[in-house]
Amino acid sequence: MDHRKRSEPRPTPSGRGRGGRAALILVLTISLICGAVAAASLWSAGAKADRELAAHRHQVQATTTGPAKDPPVATRYGSTPWALAPAVWEQPENVRRSGTIHVPPRTPQGRTVTIWVDDTGTPARPPGSAADRALTSLSGGSVATASVGVIGAGVLVLVRRRTEARRLGALQQEWEQVEPVWSGRLRRGKAPGTDDD
Repeated sequence: MDHRKRSEPRPTPSGRGRGGRAALILVLTISLICGAVAAASLWSAGAKADRELAAHRHQVQATTTGPAKDPPVATRYGSTPWALAPAVWEQPENVRRSGTIHVPPRTPQGRTVTIWVDDTGTPARPPGSAADRALTSLSGGSVATASVGVIGAGVLVLVRRRTEARRLGALQQEWEQVEPVWSGRLRRGKAPGTDDD
């Protein structure tokens, strides 16, 4: 039962009600939108870079001129281990080139393998795939979503703490005025029997 008079102010809310939930929903919505925009931007930029790269990448057939050497330690336990082997190929057409290329481990001499080269005939990495682009986009979008969400939640926590501190300060001041009368304890500077209420 509430014994307060109608004229007494009610305590200010602590921010845990509808306002707090609405602010949290707003932060989550903004973070999801930022994540989606970041993912779309990364996808678009990646697609453009892959198209430009693909225009200068060519697949050619190379023939190994020696057996493959053991793969480096760093690649032995990867998902696609590779080794190095000497090989020859033609790129541009009728221009014979030689060098060391990546091949599957234990590739014998004389094996034909497909490699990617650039316009000068130098071995190069292949253009990115849609799966690589999707992984990059999703990763970037997730990081953006998490970053905006954490920053927004941090701002909400700071605002809530400041609001709570102000509310508690106001309640403390009110209590300092009410407590002596409520408890019957004399206030400093007041003689017994005086009552200014």
